[in-house]
Amino acid sequence: MKAAGALYAVPATSSCREHRPMTRTETAGIGLARTSVEPRSFALNGEPRTARTRWFTEGLQRVMVERGYHLLDTPGPNVQVIVHQVDPERARPYRRKSAPTFVVAVADVGGSPTDLLRTGYPLLVRALANLTVMVAVDDGVPSVHFVTLEQGTYSVRHEGDDVDFFARIFERIEPLASSRLVIANEFRTDLPEELWQGDETTAQIRRAGERLGALDLLPAAFPIEEILSERDLRHVKLLYGIGGLSYGNVSARRTEDGELGPEYWMSASGVDKSDLREVGRHVLLVRGYDPERDTMILSVPPDVKPNRVSVDAIEHWMIYREHPEVGAILHVHAWMEGTRATEINFPCGTVELAGAVADLVRADPDPGHAVVGQRNHGLTITGESLDEIFARIDGKLVRKVPMD
Repeated sequence: MKAAGALYAVPATSSCREHRPMTRTETAGIGLARTSVEPRSFALNGEPRTARTRWFTEGLQRVMVERGYHLLDTPGPNVQVIVHQVDPERARPYRRKSAPTFVVAVADVGGSPTDLLRTGYPLLVRALANLTVMVAVDDGVPSVHFVTLEQGTYSVRHEGDDVDFFARIFERIEPLASSRLVIANEFRTDLPEELWQGDETTAQIRRAGERLGALDLLPAAFPIEEILSERDLRHVKLLYGIGGLSYGNVSARRTEDGELGPEYWMSASGVDKSDLREVGRHVLLVRGYDPERDTMILSVPPDVKPNRVSVDAIEHWMIYREHPEVGAILHVHAWMEGTRATEINFPCGTVELAGAVADLVRADPDPGHAVVGQRNHGLTITGESLDEIFARIDGKLVRKVPMD
């Protein structure tokens, strides 16, 4: 048995087949280097396939320079934003070496797609991008259509002025491109033995997972296993810190104020939420957050090969820290009528999305029983317990999340 208190990092494989000892100063990785990117930097990758793509990339480059970004000669792990030009018929991936690098896939799709999500999402996953930008023309007028990893869609139509058009394009791209991911995990094998089999709170989480599975919410709009090769699918899972696309997550507070702040149990990333049985693999104890390394700190049993905690862990940490009355949090890819939502479609697992959701919870008349929306994505719901949350929302969820 390994000594309690030792630290382990996730190896460079999504299957977590083995552990590698790590020092306290080492960042738990996601299979990619955690190098720092040069702030406000961007680079172009690939060649423009059409005159329209060239016009778009030149216009985007111009506005980014005007807004304080600087163009680097070549793409690399130190670049913050990669503008990746792809062929829509044979989209090839940009294989980034650093998780903080944000990739924008640009493709000329000809006429405006009738179904933005079903046209753009396969391009996004094939290009291993964070954002797909489809350049099109509709009745002779240029337009640009966006698709995000979280399945958000929106469009910008040219209204006769290039300066205004590219300014609006930049307003859509920049908040996402400058986001800060918190998907690294540090596993400490110091979970007290009496918690190795869980407690009353993990039993509550298991019940909630079963109810979440029974809601029959679609985990993803597309079968990415059919879109990507096995090699690219492994890279996607490493890149985004996921074991698979899931239909939500659950957490419940264990203590109000532990050694590193509020401690809470949370479902792991990509696991079957209807079968949350094993501590360290299906449910993890979040002990805190290290802002210097953008890393969540987790306690696990010494002999368990752990899965990564949900990418929303940073969001739940912010809410628990600010609101002692919150005992549990549910996230679902569904909707409720009249829900206030975040203004910008920030990527999941970022400090910016977490902060935007926390702001909405804070502004709610009753933060301890709030229902707030993540734009184009789903709901975050707070409550006294997961049982209380499910009782409160029973019959009120709408499966289709509104898109804009």
